[in-house]
Amino acid sequence: MKTARTIQIAIVVLIAALVIAAVWRDRHPQTVAVMGGQGGKLLLEAGFKAGQLAPAFSLNGTDGTTYAVGGPRDKALIVNFWASWCDPCKQEAPDLNALSLKYKDVLEVYGVNVTSQDYQGNAERFIKKYELSFPVMFDLKGEVFDKYRGAVFPTNVLIGKDGVIKEVILGVLSPEELESKIIALTGS
Repeated sequence: MKTARTIQIAIVVLIAALVIAAVWRDRHPQTVAVMGGQGGKLLLEAGFKAGQLAPAFSLNGTDGTTYAVGGPRDKALIVNFWASWCDPCKQEAPDLNALSLKYKDVLEVYGVNVTSQDYQGNAERFIKKYELSFPVMFDLKGEVFDKYRGAVFPTNVLIGKDGVIKEVILGVLSPEELESKIIALTGS
């Protein structure tokens, strides 16, 4: 009798723990930590903060065009750092692609594959699989990701028309949350 009661209590505790874990997972963005920085140490403080000028960079896109970030621009910008092996990046790709098309008149999206943490061939297959319509660049040495103090995939840096970082999103948001951030960024 006492053993049956102990088993019942254990089952209730297990179910409660599973429910708490599921709720926590849904309320916290999914990310994949990456190794970076000197000596392969995990970067503990990820990303620049809102209100800072976005670090300047230019990279060649897969279409042969050179894309630059830094200073004022005609449209707001999202710089999306990703890797082909990152499951949250795979989850985010279709939504980010759809939103980039929906807001193309007021928003640019630049996909930056951190090729130093990936294989270029896998990244090229990722681009084709998800039919990415926004410009994608290869950060071959990880210099741009390091410049932005990247530590997790995906990382989305929301930059205003004034060239200032408005928000840094670590991990995946729901399509509705991401769209809400885009509306706030662009004033649409």
